[in-house]
Amino acid sequence: MENILEIEGLSKSFTLHHLGKRIQAVRRVNLRVREGEFVGITGKSGSGKSTVLRCIYRTCQPREGTILYRSRAYGPIDLAKASERKIIDLRKREIGYVSQFLNVMPRTTAKELVRQAMVEMGRNAESAEAEAERLLEHFELDPALWNSYPSTFSGGEKLRLNIARAMAKRPRLLLLDEPTASLDEASKKKVKVLIEKLMEEGATILGIFHDLKFMRSLCHREYVMRDGQLWPASTLLSGEE
Repeated sequence: MENILEIEGLSKSFTLHHLGKRIQAVRRVNLRVREGEFVGITGKSGSGKSTVLRCIYRTCQPREGTILYRSRAYGPIDLAKASERKIIDLRKREIGYVSQFLNVMPRTTAKELVRQAMVEMGRNAESAEAEAERLLEHFELDPALWNSYPSTFSGGEKLRLNIARAMAKRPRLLLLDEPTASLDEASKKKVKVLIEKLMEEGATILGIFHDLKFMRSLCHREYVMRDGQLWPASTLLSGEE
């Protein structure tokens, strides 16, 4: 399998203007991910894990480095420098992102969010409606909530909706930022079922986890983020940095 994602020299810093201080979040990260692979990243809070994912999804603009993604729509493209139009298009069609937080239009219902995700992928309205209901049932979101606004949901309900919306698109590259953070064991099992299904369909997954048991039951390779730098887990275990 060829590499679908090649990150070279990725660096990102943030300036805290009110403190007159600059924080170096990510330091020259290099990573290659093969098509169809699941790569897991662990590390302490504040080590830079989420910043790497946000740079790939381009909700953060990298300061240095390249993020080469081999897309279907545009061929090889540097996500660090691609136009906003292309980034938005890739988010709609190829790259999914799941975090602990749900940012949506305030007047969009739960079912409409999932349905819209499939319509963007070219599904007709009728099949998108049926699939949206199937996913909401899979994650055991109460049917009474389907036509409600997510702003009224609990943290766990929002996370389950966020996962359903991302997986509805069958993304080619799926970025997971603590996707099981506020879920009970039953919900985690349902997430695992859908991740396994996406992997069977050839999806590539890059995920951040604190739940090591969950991650290691799925991933092919594991990395550890430490002080903004990324290390293969086997390297750190052997004491070689």
